[in-house]
Amino acid sequence: MARRGDNLRMLGKLVVVTVGMFSFGYLLIPVYKAICDATGVNILSLTERQVPGNGVAADDARALAKNTQVDTSRTIIVEFDANARGPWQFKPARRSMQVHPGEMATVLYEFENVQDRRMSAQAIPSYAPRQAAPHFNKLECFCFSQYTLDPGEKKEWPVVFVIDPRLPKDVTTITLSYTFFEVGGKIPAAPQSTAGGMQAQRADSS
Repeated sequence: MARRGDNLRMLGKLVVVTVGMFSFGYLLIPVYKAICDATGVNILSLTERQVPGNGVAADDARALAKNTQVDTSRTIIVEFDANARGPWQFKPARRSMQVHPGEMATVLYEFENVQDRRMSAQAIPSYAPRQAAPHFNKLECFCFSQYTLDPGEKKEWPVVFVIDPRLPKDVTTITLSYTFFEVGGKIPAAPQSTAGGMQAQRADSS
């Protein structure tokens, strides 16, 4: 009888431990969510799954943008410029936009192969002022890959970017410029005075 009583007590202890472990695992998810909500941290680890020609995967880009600390006290003007080294058309869909540091933004660049032959080309970016370059984070960009277009083919490519909130306070305008060149030819140098060129264009159009 004594041994049977010991076995029952041991069984009761095992049942209590099992129920306790199950309850802990069940409550772990809401506890974790509450901690994340309280600290403002929604992603502890973001794996950059590279997508050919696009950078990080779209789901990761949206998650990164959602959890970035946006500095709404600052507004940065981003100007877009395009230079074509060859007989084709290449331009941004818009010339400028206003963004907050830490905010994800998207701009489209338009390209048309107006030649009567197939061509392969690639773009190289440049920034003005130069100190803004390490703070201009592209999540998705056509400049990551080469592209082949048939005669008369048109393409629209997005550039998804986030400006690092650590951008120096004295930088209020950034110019993103792309030079599009045919693969196999001489790689052109990046524009040296992109910001000045944009100002000159605005002066000519006024």
